[in-house]
Amino acid sequence: MSSTVNVVRYTGLIGGILYGISHRRTLQEQENHRKVEHAAHHREELIKQARQAWKDKQAASKGSGLITNPDDPNFDLEKVLAKWEAENK
Repeated sequence: MSSTVNVVRYTGLIGGILYGISHRRTLQEQENHRKVEHAAHHREELIKQARQAWKDKQAASKGSGLITNPDDPNFDLEKVLAKWEAENK
């Protein structure tokens, strides 16, 4: 084999390896970016669900006329405990 063929062969081999490394880095950056966006979207959805659950809980406690604030002078611990027992059954 001539030295020209060997130079072309090894140049192609090294070029392919370098291309593969750079392409993998590009794909990895895209995947990392996608994961970050997915995590942020997931956190936003969890926050929305928590806010909605809190609003529902507040609406339910206001709708029943039950006072859950222990600092309120009209607070009745027995009524609160009875309501929590009924919810957990």
